[in-house]
Amino acid sequence: MRAAGWMTLALAAGLWTGCAGYRLGATNGAPAGVRSVQVQPIANQTVEPRLGEAVTTALRKQFQRDATYRLATQNDGDLLVTGVITQYQRQELSFLPDDVLTVSDFRVSLTARITARERASGQVVLDQTVTGQTTLRVGADLASAERQALPLLAEDVARRVVALLADGSW
Repeated sequence: MRAAGWMTLALAAGLWTGCAGYRLGATNGAPAGVRSVQVQPIANQTVEPRLGEAVTTALRKQFQRDATYRLATQNDGDLLVTGVITQYQRQELSFLPDDVLTVSDFRVSLTARITARERASGQVVLDQTVTGQTTLRVGADLASAERQALPLLAEDVARRVVALLADGSW
């Protein structure tokens, strides 16, 4: 009987301390939705078309999904997010078993320099290079496969940017 009491006490203590580091809500200390963010169109300095539009759209959707910041659309955001896509790369991952020159899978990566600044003071709160990646399977047409992978790649970059801002690690 006494061993069962100690076991129950140890289990309760373990459960209590296991949740000690968990924080409910926004992790940057501010209540969700109090501050707003405006996402300017992301510039594309690569030769790959449509990257800027895809990343801009994904960033806006991710800010809405995350809800730490309200998305501002009328030049009234507390934070102004801008960025430049600086690199787009394809790296071979696997080849066809009967033809070692034909690629079957690529890893596609996109690197962007993202800046977020306070609108009122102009203070830079985030100035960081962010890289997102995804894997694409090449079917009959590489261009078609890349078009299908572009939203996934843009979403990965957007998740990373929003996490940096929402966590307040800057």
